[in-house]
Amino acid sequence: MSAKPEQYDVIRKPIITEKATMASENGAVVFEVAMGSTKPEIKDAVEALFGVKVKAVNTTISKGKVKRFRGQKGRRADVKKAYVTLEEGNTIDVTTGL
Repeated sequence: MSAKPEQYDVIRKPIITEKATMASENGAVVFEVAMGSTKPEIKDAVEALFGVKVKAVNTTISKGKVKRFRGQKGRRADVKKAYVTLEEGNTIDVTTGL
């Protein structure tokens, strides 16, 4: 399976937070993904890009916060996250680049 250019559009970047690190102890990796992507697309992209077997994909959409910038009200963009659970024996090291 080779990576297609659109698979790089599905997966934006890995998310490295305290919660994501706790999830990685259970064999899960967290990615920021495109808003319009579906779970099967995310699964195919992760399997093609990293060469691992995916067990499950859970997604969540975080609404953007309202912030002030130079006195103007602004709104951050919504973010879609994918919690990708890997099969036993598969790992992804998110600290290294693609």
